[in-house]
Amino acid sequence: MPPPPTMKKIRRWQRTLILALLSLSVVAPLIFVSHRLNFLTPDGRRDFLDDLSSFAYRPDPLKLNAIEQEGAEELEEPKQVVYKENDFGVAISNNSERTNDSEDSLTDGSRSNLLEVNVSEVDHHERQVEETQQKGLSLTDGEKRNLNETVMHNLDISTNSQSTRSENIEVGDKQSDRKATRRHQNSRSQYRKVTNHKVEEIKDQIVRARAYLSFAPPGSNSHLVKELKLRIKDMERIAGEATHDSDLPRSALQKMRHMEASLSKANRAFPDCSSMASKLRAMNHNVEEQLRSQQRQATYLVHLAARTTPKGLHCLSMRLTADYFALGPEQRKFPNENKINDPKLYHYAVFSDNVLASAVVVNSTVSAAKEEEKIVFHVVTNSLYFPAISMWFLLNPPGSATVHIQNMDNFKWLSKYSTSKKYDSNDPRYTSELNYLRFYLPEIFPALHKIVLFDHDVVVQQDLSGLWNANMEGKVIGAVQTCEESESSFHRMNMLINFSDPFIAKRFDVNACTWAFGMNLLDLQQWRRHNLTAVYHKYLQMGSKRPLFNTGSLPLGWLTFYNKTMVLDRRWQVLGLGSDSAVDGNEIEQSAVIHYDGVRKPWLDIAMRRYKNYWTKFVNFDCPLLQRCNLQA
Repeated sequence: MPPPPTMKKIRRWQRTLILALLSLSVVAPLIFVSHRLNFLTPDGRRDFLDDLSSFAYRPDPLKLNAIEQEGAEELEEPKQVVYKENDFGVAISNNSERTNDSEDSLTDGSRSNLLEVNVSEVDHHERQVEETQQKGLSLTDGEKRNLNETVMHNLDISTNSQSTRSENIEVGDKQSDRKATRRHQNSRSQYRKVTNHKVEEIKDQIVRARAYLSFAPPGSNSHLVKELKLRIKDMERIAGEATHDSDLPRSALQKMRHMEASLSKANRAFPDCSSMASKLRAMNHNVEEQLRSQQRQATYLVHLAARTTPKGLHCLSMRLTADYFALGPEQRKFPNENKINDPKLYHYAVFSDNVLASAVVVNSTVSAAKEEEKIVFHVVTNSLYFPAISMWFLLNPPGSATVHIQNMDNFKWLSKYSTSKKYDSNDPRYTSELNYLRFYLPEIFPALHKIVLFDHDVVVQQDLSGLWNANMEGKVIGAVQTCEESESSFHRMNMLINFSDPFIAKRFDVNACTWAFGMNLLDLQQWRRHNLTAVYHKYLQMGSKRPLFNTGSLPLGWLTFYNKTMVLDRRWQVLGLGSDSAVDGNEIEQSAVIHYDGVRKPWLDIAMRRYKNYWTKFVNFDCPLLQRCNLQA
């Protein structure tokens, strides 16, 4: 049955209404957008592009900062608790980079904002002029001029504000740069602090690993034993000769972690703590015994080297001796022999059997003197080295100074005295008669009134003429004291003298201040007045019958010149360059005389390298004789 006509009309109207709505939904947006953009006119296109450019190039600094902070929080690494010193420098660089990046982003954002504000203002003024012209408004010349002045005024204001803000930014940049530099320098100064924590930890790990290996049964070849042996080899190879953490390779931290993991396995395998403690005590005892044994051996070898004449010096003496005996009697004479006994001149003496040592004493004294023509040097040696020392100074005269070489075997009066025969010692430093000739100075130089006595292990750095004007106030010897407990040269009377003997305890004060040989000013007239040579012989004979003092000339000097010593300023002589490795460099430079007292003399291979240059600079190692004997600095 067909539908009624009324029903057909209703359906037709519904279809028409739906199509109309669909058409409206399609056409209406097109009309709205075309009217909005006004793209058919060039002015409308320009306005649209201006709005689009201002929208596209205007960032929101608040959103950027928020994103940057959020990213920094997400990328923040957890703090390292173990082994964080190794990554200290990396952490510093990362922090500084993040700081610089954040400051650069803020600076760039501020500058872009200033630039965009200025450009937008210019565009706004240009649009005002164009809109006015489009509307057909006719502007008079005055109105145009007013409008241009307004635009330029606004531009000036914006430019001034921009320059002010840019200056503030530059100041802020400089301050931030200074702060960053200061933080970086502080961090680097902290990083430069030398540490050896990791080196010590590696050594501890090796000791623990060896202790665990000792618990394993003999011949065991288990996986844990192999692993510990491998770890020990790795750690020993890494540590090597390292003394500071900076000497370790980059892989040290990873190797330490692997070793710690292996030690944890060993701890689980051998949990008995009492056994571990006993083993460690036994290992510690063995190491201490080995250390004491090596120290005794090293001390013996050092003293053996000190008592031995180096091969090069022996070669030099032999060659000089041969050359000396090849000379005629007239060629062996020294010039200026008339000055030898002149008491008005500056007389210096050194007793030595070492060619180079005596040469350095003479050369350094003459080179530092202001009036070297007034210097007379008396070198006393034995018959074995007399030809060699004489030949050396014949070939190498010390400028205009006078040199007098004497042979102690020609002192006929010395045969009635006994000096070193009473001592039971094999050390030539104590048994050599040259060491005790200092107590016979008035007999050796009967015509002199004053003399300065040097040990042959000293170097003179300054002019010593001021010593001759010193008022000795009736004292016999001038010397530098050694009674300061804070110094390495410190000595007490009871260190070398036996105060348990009633004779010594009654006549001497144990707290009396001691002094040193090396460089001493002696008044020979006062010496003769007090007859101190006889006093010396009295103590020498008493010491041969009972133990009153140690072997050597120093304790005899303290007894002989007791209460007859004038104290010299410490700047005249610095001690310890042959025994102390921590002598202050400034003190050495300011001292008039430096003394290599001790066993490590500057001409030996065991000399301290940091002090040797003060001595070697007075030796001409380019001399053909020294080169033939292979003597080098």
